[in-house]
Amino acid sequence: MEPNFEGKNRQAGTSQSLSFDNRTALVTGGSSGIGRATAIAFGNAGANVVVAGRTRATGNETVSRIEAIGGTATFIETDVTSEQAVERMVAETIETYGRLDYAINGAGNVGKPGPLTDRTESDWEYTMNANLKGVWLSMKHEIPHLRENNGAIVNIASDFGHVGFEEFSLYVAAKHGVIGLTRAGALEYAEDNIRINAVSPGAINTPMNRDRLGSAEAVQKAFGPSHPLGRVGTPEEVADAIVWLASDNASFVTGHSLLVDGGYTAQ
Repeated sequence: MEPNFEGKNRQAGTSQSLSFDNRTALVTGGSSGIGRATAIAFGNAGANVVVAGRTRATGNETVSRIEAIGGTATFIETDVTSEQAVERMVAETIETYGRLDYAINGAGNVGKPGPLTDRTESDWEYTMNANLKGVWLSMKHEIPHLRENNGAIVNIASDFGHVGFEEFSLYVAAKHGVIGLTRAGALEYAEDNIRINAVSPGAINTPMNRDRLGSAEAVQKAFGPSHPLGRVGTPEEVADAIVWLASDNASFVTGHSLLVDGGYTAQ
């Protein structure tokens, strides 16, 4: 396929508005946290949104929030570590909305922290399946449909995919893998005009972090001081970066991991 050169004629100061009318965005991990904020952001910009997740109650809550702002959304219960489930998720997306334009692969879990030598084989499999295998399977089944629309993928990685961090060795390895998969995929499908990028958040005030530490204040106390901006981020700040990377405003960006980490990795 010939490369699409439309972007080269865009002049400075003529940035396209973030409108996704008549387009479809699939968001895995869309039931809460960054995934939910991203799904809502796409819905607010006019996209038809597929919210994919393991828990129907929280997934339906995301759908309700999108509908409350006038958007269109549906929930598909999905375990991204199962190829059969992922294949069904993508097929239902096409059946429901007729197309796939943006795929945001955000399902994941930090897993059990602790010294590398104390981790078990089941710890490894759980962390890799949740954070890396799920992204690979999602990309595998999304890409054939994204080809039809010059679509875009944004994988949610982590600042831990750029640095090491003690007692999170498995999660660090998985997120490094997500970034590697993103870069390799971007090269493989550039000729198909599919852009593949990643967003790498720092510490974010998500329900998962609040559940682990007990409160938003505890999350800020634990992680805020380690970020040069002096605070943790919000899911909406990460969602803004994801939506931008998916949009035509980022038409010359591919194979990139965008850090949204308050300067953490710049230290």
